[in-house]
Amino acid sequence: MGLEEKLPSGVLLTTVEGVAGYFRKASFWPATFGLACCAIEMMTTGGPKYDLGRFGMEVFRASPRQADLMIVAGRVSQKMAPVLRQIYDQMPEPKWVLAMGVCASSGGMFNNYAIVQGVDHVVPVDMYLPGCPPRPEMLIDAIVKLHEQVQTTKLGANRVAEIQELESNALRALPTSEMKGQLR
Repeated sequence: MGLEEKLPSGVLLTTVEGVAGYFRKASFWPATFGLACCAIEMMTTGGPKYDLGRFGMEVFRASPRQADLMIVAGRVSQKMAPVLRQIYDQMPEPKWVLAMGVCASSGGMFNNYAIVQGVDHVVPVDMYLPGCPPRPEMLIDAIVKLHEQVQTTKLGANRVAEIQELESNALRALPTSEMKGQLR
């Protein structure tokens, strides 16, 4: 005889973190940061054929103070990097970043001094989306995967402990320059 059997029908048991995660994932408000050809695919995703409104993302926010998801679509130049960081800093917590396209993820084919070789040098990235340019279906898939990540995010002191653990794991990781074989 468990507790579930004694409760009347229609009663749901969950945690505060579970409820908060559900509501956060269902109400993303993205800030647009379209810089190149990937922005066209991002705009297409918001159109009627793909309809991001199904995921609670009807309106792309022009103000970073109203957004909690930044989709960086395209290459980031060295001159644009401080602007990107300023917009990221103006977003309220909790906030997430999706690097859309190979240029935002790793600099792409632009291996020169003018382009940032990965937006993760400027802001912390939660989800990378490869492709040149990635299709709208791929962006929707990345958003759904980010929803799963957001729903399992911890709150309060548990979140602080989770962040510290992630940072310590990142510091212990082997630098890319010391990797051998095909990993490098």
